[in-house]
Amino acid sequence: MLTRDFLVVGNGIAGLSFALEAAAHGDVIVVTKRSREESNTKYAQGGIAAVLDKDDFFDKHVQDTLVAGAGMNHTRAVEQCVRDAPGRIEMLQGFGARFDCAHDGDPGSDGNHASVAPELDLHLEGGHSARRIVHTGDMTGREVERALVEAINGAKNIRVLDEHMSIDLITLPTHGGPGVCAGAYVFNVDQGKVETVLARATVLATGGAGKVYLYTTNPDVATGDGVARAFRAGAEVANMEFYQFHPTCLFHPQAKNFLISEALRGEGAILRRLDGTPFMKEYDARAELARRDIVARAIDHEMKRSGAEHVLLDITHKGGDFVKEHFPGIYAQCMGFGIDITREPIPVVPAAHYLCGGMTTDLDGLTTMPGLWAIGECAHTGLHGANRLASNSLLEGMVFAHANR
Repeated sequence: MLTRDFLVVGNGIAGLSFALEAAAHGDVIVVTKRSREESNTKYAQGGIAAVLDKDDFFDKHVQDTLVAGAGMNHTRAVEQCVRDAPGRIEMLQGFGARFDCAHDGDPGSDGNHASVAPELDLHLEGGHSARRIVHTGDMTGREVERALVEAINGAKNIRVLDEHMSIDLITLPTHGGPGVCAGAYVFNVDQGKVETVLARATVLATGGAGKVYLYTTNPDVATGDGVARAFRAGAEVANMEFYQFHPTCLFHPQAKNFLISEALRGEGAILRRLDGTPFMKEYDARAELARRDIVARAIDHEMKRSGAEHVLLDITHKGGDFVKEHFPGIYAQCMGFGIDITREPIPVVPAAHYLCGGMTTDLDGLTTMPGLWAIGECAHTGLHGANRLASNSLLEGMVFAHANR
């Protein structure tokens, strides 16, 4: 039996961010299903949305998020995330995360802008009304996970249990209600035994459930088991039907779940039918910069209308140097499948991508069960509504990890 102040289940941006802050207040155990480096965060390509440019405003980011979510968002959660975003970028930089930089512009200071210097290079993505995507090439998640894991490895008061899978929450009965969470039973994969971890606070940061679907952009660890065990224990779950499909997943017989980042369309990539004709302007005036749900439905309609197995995403007109500089990861991965994206379009299809529902929480991440918190993709904070705005996911994990510190 292990006893700690904090038990964190999950090792993505939400879980590790919380663990690093919580370590200042007590002992922390982090339970990871695989190695501590393997999480959904690691595979995030695009970046993190934050208002950092002098021509951007918090109110615009709020409105973009509400529009993407079909107005079903919780406005207070949206405002909390948007206004805290610049501080979370600074936090990641403090942990050693390296983001792509530009070197022009001046920060705003009127309360509706960020207070950090806008030396960061900012991408544009679909649904956003301004450039506000902080990124590291097209491998932002990998860099964020690297920085957080290095910080965890050097932190005091944090113990990581790699290759451990939580099985069920431990609950203590109360008079009425679902009981109080007191920790979790955890399966030690290497030793083949169940261990008991007791904690004053249990934090689920278990990510999404993409592997429930046949076609998904998610890695194998994203199985939705965190939400399932909270539901079994009696915690409230909401909006599980709101699952976002990413419009552009690589279509290739050897490609398991490779995402083609939203940022390609933000930088001018064009969606085409197999005969080469573009089609997005027939569905939305913003064409390739429409929201993910609109683009995914347009691609789905084109495939069903024509009987094609996929459509094409074409960025060849931007030139080889531009593509290799801005999207080195996607270029290398596609080349591994024999697709030179500087010379030929990319075959793409929509795929299950992000869970917008999850365990119901308040603005501090507390679920309906005392002693149990949820942060990141497994939580339903109300930020996303019915459809997530691009690059608000990593942001949400950090903001609510910080909020429930």
